[in-house]
Amino acid sequence: MTDKPAAIHEVFAYLRVRDTGEAMRFYAAAFGAEEIFRLTEPTGRIGHAEMRLGPAVLMLSDPYPECGMEAPSGETDIGSAVHLHVDDVDAMADKAVAAGATMLMPPTDQFYGERSCRLRDPFGHTWLLGHEIEKLTPEEMQRRYDALFR
Repeated sequence: MTDKPAAIHEVFAYLRVRDTGEAMRFYAAAFGAEEIFRLTEPTGRIGHAEMRLGPAVLMLSDPYPECGMEAPSGETDIGSAVHLHVDDVDAMADKAVAAGATMLMPPTDQFYGERSCRLRDPFGHTWLLGHEIEKLTPEEMQRRYDALFR
């Protein structure tokens, strides 16, 4: 046995949603995601699906309450978000809202050099969209962050 940790090769966002088929249609319309594949039970419940979202893969499934895997209700924040860096936050936000997302924070220029917004999809997941407006060092970001509290 070695003290060296196992290598991590990829990280995937894996969302559990109340209706994976509908969520896939929403993510395609809102963010341009493309279906890679899905595994569907004879009952129609989707056990696993993958969508290409820019350079990343988004994984999805319907709830499996019999296994303790629930989907968010959409009524409160679940404590996590998916952050997409895009070319034009305003255009992507408009597209997502037109597809059914709820705007939680409109596109705004931020102290850390990004224009960003926060949305909630119809399935209870929070999405952060952002694009760089200014290249900053971590030290400059910290200086500006400190200034917010003065």
